[in-house]
Amino acid sequence: MGWVSAGEGYEIALVEGKVAVRATTGRSAGRQLKTLPKALRDHPEVERLRGFAEWLDRHAVACVAQVDAWMVSSLPVPTALIGRVWADEAWRHALRDLAVLGDDPDEVGFLRDATPEGELRVVNLDGETVRLAPETVTLPHPVLLPDLDELREFAAELELTQRVEQIYRATFAKPGDVDPKATEEKRFQGGKYGSRFRLAARATSLGYKVSGGYASSRVRDDARMFDATVWIGEPYWDGDSETGALTFRDGDGRAVPLGEVGPVAWSEGMRMASALYAGRVVEEEKA
Repeated sequence: MGWVSAGEGYEIALVEGKVAVRATTGRSAGRQLKTLPKALRDHPEVERLRGFAEWLDRHAVACVAQVDAWMVSSLPVPTALIGRVWADEAWRHALRDLAVLGDDPDEVGFLRDATPEGELRVVNLDGETVRLAPETVTLPHPVLLPDLDELREFAAELELTQRVEQIYRATFAKPGDVDPKATEEKRFQGGKYGSRFRLAARATSLGYKVSGGYASSRVRDDARMFDATVWIGEPYWDGDSETGALTFRDGDGRAVPLGEVGPVAWSEGMRMASALYAGRVVEEEKA
């Protein structure tokens, strides 16, 4: 976006998401000013630009949220769609450097570029840039990637930065000795907080839904929807609180036996439970 006139002797533009101003006359002509002159603070063009900057921020957040949803659910994404949105900086930043899978489930690579026609340019594990043009690709959840450690090492070598947490996302594999008929996982139960409010605030700050006495995360695993839930205490209780067991419910609200919980739902549920537990009050050991 270029510079536009705003008042007599000034031009404004968005620079790194903020309204910048430069003088067009006098000794400072052409130089960017450190602060916005008082005469411009309520100028209509400045207000318009501020509103546009706020919209861009919301748009960037929405793009990251959408790509995160595609990744967590491992839904197929049309390559034509990726090609159409790639020119948009917010979409490009959300998608760039994510691990993608095309027609060959064993050929994973990192997305680096896309053409308007939907041809993707991907860096594979051999360090080669290859072109992919399948009808759809998936942005797989990391728990589904068999060579995750190798991918992490390679991503570190390339100094890749992911706006959507994928490769370095905390993952949890379901243990083989889980009681398939049980409906509670208690590994992260008992994390104490000074108040229920603090526990709920932590859940909200991490992006989880708080409703009633639960923090929850809705996850699509294959073709099934799960609600992973952790008890955090009665809504109007202002005393001490602690994390409860992790449970899973189906779309109708029924408890799901742990044996029926898929790998992605399990990993995301445990990720939520562990993150809530990590914020607990840790008592110092007495010497």
